[in-house]
Amino acid sequence: MDLTNTIIELIVKFCTMGGGLWAVWGVIILATSLKNKNGSDLQSGIWQIVGGIMIIAAAVLFKSIT
Repeated sequence: MDLTNTIIELIVKFCTMGGGLWAVWGVIILATSLKNKNGSDLQSGIWQIVGGIMIIAAAVLFKSIT
């Protein structure tokens, strides 16, 4: 059981960090698209931020399973 908890904690940390990086990259895309006034990149940046937040939320929910 201890090994299972350790593996789950590792997965949760990895997903949280990955989701955070994904959201930060979305902010960078959003900022550059605002500067260049590019509508399609603006939408892409917003959805990437939302995706990163959803990954973090899924990781938190996954942790609550244990």
